[in-house]
Amino acid sequence: MITFEEYENALKQRHGERIHNILSHSSVAIAGLGGLGSNIAMYLARAGVGHLHLVDFDKVDITNLNRQQYDIADLGTLTKNIKRFNPFIEITSQCVKVNEDNAAEIFGGYKIVCEAFDKAENKAMLVNSILSECGDTKIVSGSGMAGFG
Repeated sequence: MITFEEYENALKQRHGERIHNILSHSSVAIAGLGGLGSNIAMYLARAGVGHLHLVDFDKVDITNLNRQQYDIADLGTLTKNIKRFNPFIEITSQCVKVNEDNAAEIFGGYKIVCEAFDKAENKAMLVNSILSECGDTKIVSGSGMAGFG
């Protein structure tokens, strides 16, 4: 296992000091942790983002492994695989179904929210809620649509 200092120095060499400081002090919320969201979480962790807030109502399930950045050993958990690639990242999570009534409360404290929901109506609801209720929060919206229908 490498030390925190070794890990930090490697990220500084990769990104440069200024970008590393921005990333390592950033907090990003991810709404939806399926095929799109699990990949977003993994790439942000590998890039050195300091804190991820993971929000989904589901858990890692064997029927979803074909499209997610998890494996059999991760069934039932959301953070184990992410920590293998960045053991120093801070991760918080909520197992909650996001809706118009709770979206601002869940995501309002984050400057960046990555929307990674499967259904178009859920995507629209979150984007509209963030834009209308969360002032300075930036939303990054993906276009992954799970399943075959």
